[in-house]
Amino acid sequence: MVTLPAVAILGAGSMGGAILSGLLGPGVTVEGGIRVTNRTEQKAAALRSDGVASFSTESDPRANLAAVSGAKIVLAAVKPAMVPDLLREVGDALDPDAIVVSVAAGVTTRTMEALLPEPVGVLRAMPNTPAIVGRAVTGLSAGSRSTAEHLALATALFETVGTVVVVPEERIDALSTISGSGPAYVFYLIEQFTATAMGLGFSPEEAATLVNTTFLGASELLAASGKTPEELRIQVTSPKGTTERAIAELEKADLKGLFDKATAAALERAQELAAG
Repeated sequence: MVTLPAVAILGAGSMGGAILSGLLGPGVTVEGGIRVTNRTEQKAAALRSDGVASFSTESDPRANLAAVSGAKIVLAAVKPAMVPDLLREVGDALDPDAIVVSVAAGVTTRTMEALLPEPVGVLRAMPNTPAIVGRAVTGLSAGSRSTAEHLALATALFETVGTVVVVPEERIDALSTISGSGPAYVFYLIEQFTATAMGLGFSPEEAATLVNTTFLGASELLAASGKTPEELRIQVTSPKGTTERAIAELEKADLKGLFDKATAAALERAQELAAG
C-alpha cells in the first residue's frame, strides 16, 4: 500500500497520463485527491472522474492555479520550453511545503529554483515510456532545497509506475541516454531484426510474432533467472553451433562501439538542451 498527499499533474499528456494511471492503480491512496490539467476541454473531460479533478486551460485560464492549490506534490509534465512560464504562473499559488517535480529534459533544478518561492522543494525526474505499462525506470535527482522527505515523496510517486534510481543531477543526462532513450534503442533493434526475418521469407505478422515474442521471453527469462545477460548468452550459445557463428558476426560489427557513439551523441544533445 502506498499513501501520498494531494497531487497535481500539470500537463496530463502521455507521461503525465501514465503517472496518473499509476496513481489510480490498486494499492495507491492519494489523500486530498488528484488534480490534472490539459490545454483542451476534450482531453480534460476524458480524465475527469470521482477521483480526479480535471481542468482545461481552454475553459479556465486559471486551471493550473486551481490544480496546485493545496497540492503537496506538483508534477510539471509539459514540454521543456513551457516549464519556465508554467512555474512563473503557479509559483505564488503553491503551498510553502509543496514540492515541484519536473519530467522535462534539459530543465535544471537550479533553473526551477530560481523561478519558484524559496520554501518550495524542487526535484528533477527522468521516467521512460514503459511507465505506460507500469514498467518505467525513473532517474530522480534532488535540488538544493529538497529534503530527505521530499525525495521520499517523489520516489513513492514514481514507484507507482515502476522502479526509481536516485542519482546526483550531474548524472541525470547520462542516465537519460540509457533508460530514457533506451526503449527506442530496443524498438530499433526489434524493427531491424523483424526486417531480417521478413527477408528470410516470413510474413510481417509471422516475423512480428517471432521477434516480439523472443524479445519479451528473453527479457522475462533475464528477470526471473537471477543470471547475467552474459551467462544467459553463453547458455544459449553452443560451441561450434549456429548461434556462436551469428554472435561472431555481431562482434565484428562492434556493437559496444556503436552504443558508445549513440549514447555520446544523445548526451551531447542533452547538454545542448540544458544550455538553452
